[in-house]
Amino acid sequence: MLLSVGSLFIMREWFRLATRQSIVSRGLAYSVVVGTVLTAINQGDIIMAGQCQPTHFAKIGLTYLVPYVVSTLSSVGAIRSSVRNS
Repeated sequence: MLLSVGSLFIMREWFRLATRQSIVSRGLAYSVVVGTVLTAINQGDIIMAGQCQPTHFAKIGLTYLVPYVVSTLSSVGAIRSSVRNS
């Protein structure tokens, strides 16, 4: 399946917005705060007992990744919506 020129432009523009310093910084800040809270809730007992297995580290990594992705998607979506409506 080939992508159209329009699709490539949209993907390039999305990536350009997603890598803006302000969006990356916001995503990282949310990831640290939300990821830490969720890790404490979901994996805190295992961490405190010193029973972390490799699968737990993968889950913890995903716990930090998800808020970053959500923040980035929301920020890019809000910017694109604002540009379309102006």
